[in-house]
Amino acid sequence: MPQEIGDIKKFIEICRRTDASSARIKKNNKSQQIKFKVRCQRFLYTLVLKDSEKAEKLKQSLPP
Repeated sequence: MPQEIGDIKKFIEICRRTDASSARIKKNNKSQQIKFKVRCQRFLYTLVLKDSEKAEKLKQSLPP
């Protein structure tokens, strides 16, 4: 079941949870959107960013 997150700090907290199993980054060059998707046990959390600088910083701060 998908859920969209609007806050970057909340998304990072979700990424650090123990039930977060995988993360994907999808780039849409046409609309300049970058989507971060994290699969947890119950939900698939999605964060949509339009700023590429914020997306780069978030990509570096995600756990491996």
